[in-house]
Amino acid sequence: MRILHFSDLHIGVENYGRTDPNTGLSTRLGDFLGALDEIVEYALANAVDLVLLAGDAYKGRDPSQTHQRELALRLRRLSSAGVPTFLLAGNHDLPAAAARANAVEIFSTLEVPNVHVGARLANHTVPTPAGPLQVLAVPWPSRGDMLARDESRGLTIEQIRQEIERRMTGAIAQRAQELNPDFPAIMAGHVTVNGATIGSERSMMLGNDHVLNVSAVQQPQLEYVALGHIHKHQVLRLPAANGSDAIGPAVVYSGSPQRVDFSEEADEKGFCIIDIDPSAPQGRRLTDFRFQRIAARPFVTVDATLPENDANPTEFITRAIARHPVAGAIVRLRIRLSGEQSARVRDADLRPSLSSAHYVASISREVTDQTRRRLAAEPTDLQPLAALRLYLENQGVNPQRQRLMLERAEELLASVDTDE
Repeated sequence: MRILHFSDLHIGVENYGRTDPNTGLSTRLGDFLGALDEIVEYALANAVDLVLLAGDAYKGRDPSQTHQRELALRLRRLSSAGVPTFLLAGNHDLPAAAARANAVEIFSTLEVPNVHVGARLANHTVPTPAGPLQVLAVPWPSRGDMLARDESRGLTIEQIRQEIERRMTGAIAQRAQELNPDFPAIMAGHVTVNGATIGSERSMMLGNDHVLNVSAVQQPQLEYVALGHIHKHQVLRLPAANGSDAIGPAVVYSGSPQRVDFSEEADEKGFCIIDIDPSAPQGRRLTDFRFQRIAARPFVTVDATLPENDANPTEFITRAIARHPVAGAIVRLRIRLSGEQSARVRDADLRPSLSSAHYVASISREVTDQTRRRLAAEPTDLQPLAALRLYLENQGVNPQRQRLMLERAEELLASVDTDE
């Protein structure tokens, strides 16, 4: 039995894109749909028995008709070929009110053949070409449901988060006990697990994260734990080795199939392939696991720090750009130079060197001598990013948070420059 695990498709992310003249749609929409096409083609060509999307099919809870159509077209290809798909509800798929439908619920409502939806924490039995597969679905929990209960009155947000974690941990253990040992079982979870490396999804969250311990999801009745929500591919736990007395599934984030912003610049993107032997004993059925890379749109940062005595700053920056693979990439250029050098550099003279880029996110400058004079100078002497950097340093903001805030500021400045 072969399972394809991917997550955080986020159809609808269109930042750093432009309009495709052939379709009238964002080129970034094309990036994300292209990744999904690659996943579908792999599944059809490699005898995959189940395609599992571990949450966040869309960027938002109210996808446009175009986004819904494009996802449905690709699910239909799988369904028509007899390949079942399991869609787990993620935090971006959930409605703002409990009575409303989630973004992927329409597929179960219409009873689309071979498409299964995990909208509640429950066990599902999915028929596949290789036999039945049990899926313990752990979607993103609805905080609204928790707040509506009488026992939640008077609790703080932190207390509610802790109660959600406690209830989820207990429910997962109970559902795992209910699994039939005669058939293979996996978990599909859209959750944050303790120890995972957080990326750009921190800024995309619709609320505060609940965090589960690895022990809560690594139930011995399972062969594999397919996780979503964290955009960086990572293996939190390897499966128990053959011959070992220990039993425990692999716990894996597939990561997102496309980069969302520059915090994911160095991340590899792709999906996971899992092979299971249904005839083996419970907890020992996983025979192979591998990560399949996708050629995702690259994000490239070009840093150019000019020597103080460089008399040709534009030429220096142009050479720095030429050393980077900017063709087809989403690029940001960060320049560090003196005030005198800055006066001789025009963005218009740099853009020809960036013409092969798919999109120029920003061209930012840090003027070094102006920064050093900041304590005795007027704030208007500084470029916006340099002023923000100095303010954060003076406020004692930790370096990691400084970096994140400066990245977001760059994106805001870029959106103003391009009239987004």
